[in-house]
Amino acid sequence: MKILISFLITITFMFASDATIEVVKKVDSLPSLAIEDSSVSYDETFRNRFFKSLLADLNVLSIFNVDRYHRKVSYDASTVLVENKDMNYILRYKLSEDDNRALNLELKLISQDKVIFNKNYKVGNTNVYMFVSHTIAYDINKFMGEAPVEWMKRKVIFSRMVDPQKSELVIADYTLTYQHVVVKGGFNIFPKWANKEQSAFYYSSLDEKVPTLKYVDIKTGQSRVIKSSDGMMICSDVSDDGSKLLLTMAPQGQPDIYIYDVRTKSTKKLTTFGGIDVGAQFLGNDSIVFVSDRLGYPNIFSKNLNTGSVEQMVYYGKSNAACSVFGQYIVYKARESSESFGDNTFNLHLISMETDFIRRLTAVGVNEFPRFSVDGDAIIFIKNYKAQSSIGIIRLNHNKNYLFPLKYGKVQSMDW
Repeated sequence: MKILISFLITITFMFASDATIEVVKKVDSLPSLAIEDSSVSYDETFRNRFFKSLLADLNVLSIFNVDRYHRKVSYDASTVLVENKDMNYILRYKLSEDDNRALNLELKLISQDKVIFNKNYKVGNTNVYMFVSHTIAYDINKFMGEAPVEWMKRKVIFSRMVDPQKSELVIADYTLTYQHVVVKGGFNIFPKWANKEQSAFYYSSLDEKVPTLKYVDIKTGQSRVIKSSDGMMICSDVSDDGSKLLLTMAPQGQPDIYIYDVRTKSTKKLTTFGGIDVGAQFLGNDSIVFVSDRLGYPNIFSKNLNTGSVEQMVYYGKSNAACSVFGQYIVYKARESSESFGDNTFNLHLISMETDFIRRLTAVGVNEFPRFSVDGDAIIFIKNYKAQSSIGIIRLNHNKNYLFPLKYGKVQSMDW
């Protein structure tokens, strides 16, 4: 029964200033930006696809009021289009295909009829055009002197449920425009990047005799078994240097948190509570946060690995789970309703360990599996609402949420 409840707690993932208390509302004062397309290659379908990708990325930056119209002009035109004459900025680009069928892009940012930024981009395969779009947005953001958005160029790995007890692991960009299935067939869940370079990942396979943690090298495609355990075997976090894993295992039917040393292959038990401890995340070098039912319901706790002391971290909500940590902040999922015969609402909340304030980040649906970006600038999460499964992005300091729906299947879990 404990293992079943533990899986329910964990599997709920399936189906500037203090960011908790201050949001700078500056939408009305944002500078305006229009996009002008000067492409000379590719058909209309591809040109529209690229324009929409760039439009989405510039909107997610949250530093411009971006005009949504797709307008075309010669790249060498001496003036901007008359429709854009009152815009603060014009982003003009030209797509062209060279003799080797590589995609080339020339770009310039115009303000007051002057080119203030320009750059060229090239990729060998048009199938990855969305990463060119993400890089352009990253470069424009950097040029404008805004906080880094390194996460825009990173990949997302997620488990997609396609049938009962059947899933596939997919690597995608954050908008889900690019998707590449890396593991298919069987029941494979809870993928986790193995390093900052995103060159390998871990995942839990439930197709073996006992739950098994596996490691996959993306470059070579080689897979190997890391560890197996009766009951449960989930990697919930990887240390910054990739040398330590936090695991949830239940070898004797008792779900607990373990730390695994990648180099020595040794395992150490971190929790011994006579209940459920799952989903641990590293909190610096000496502490972890995790989900436990030691109050009689799921809640978020921290444990100092040196002293062994345990502290309750969240005092709002009676069913809290699925946490992520960055610096002084914890984001977690809380149940907001208790419908016996209907859908319940699960929202994400942000707390600071240095204040008593709580900030609710979502409003409707089932919002779960939050993950901070590498720089803490954004949170990615899974949203299930009205039979639609989506990946969401929350820009914390801009108070904006963006959703990118999955075309088929349901996101079970993910990592960023």
